[in-house]
Amino acid sequence: MGRMQKSAVRDAIVAQLQRELDLQSRAAHDSREEATSVENKAEGKYDMRSQEAAYLAEGQARLAVELVESLTLYHALDLTPLPAGAPAAVGAIITIEARGRQTHYFLGPRNGGLDISLADTTVTVVTPTSPLGRQLIGQRVGATVQLPGRGGPVAHRIVEIS
Repeated sequence: MGRMQKSAVRDAIVAQLQRELDLQSRAAHDSREEATSVENKAEGKYDMRSQEAAYLAEGQARLAVELVESLTLYHALDLTPLPAGAPAAVGAIITIEARGRQTHYFLGPRNGGLDISLADTTVTVVTPTSPLGRQLIGQRVGATVQLPGRGGPVAHRIVEIS
């Protein structure tokens, strides 16, 4: 998975974050409209509809701001190919293998847990602060990391870093 795939992974992450931003922005707008609607004027001291809508709008707006920050980070991400033998760093695609099965991870600055599908390959975003990200960052090809398994931790070997 070379440079072309790294930019394709980043582009897929950006597209997914942009879709989420558009959704949250529309939801925040709709909630704000509901909060200020004359139809939602309190009908008594226990009627909290407009206040609940205002709280919801505030939370959605906060999430939208976080998504904008994430998009900025991903747009600025350095995708320069790593030299052979270089340790894993933010922006790297890392392939690990256990029991003949390979799994691909993108070490991203934020938004861990996103799954990106490219052709027939799934790439999962992990961050340096996640348990797996802490194990991967700074490692080189050939190192092992432990992932939870049904019968306890399973050793996975890093087979590629690009």
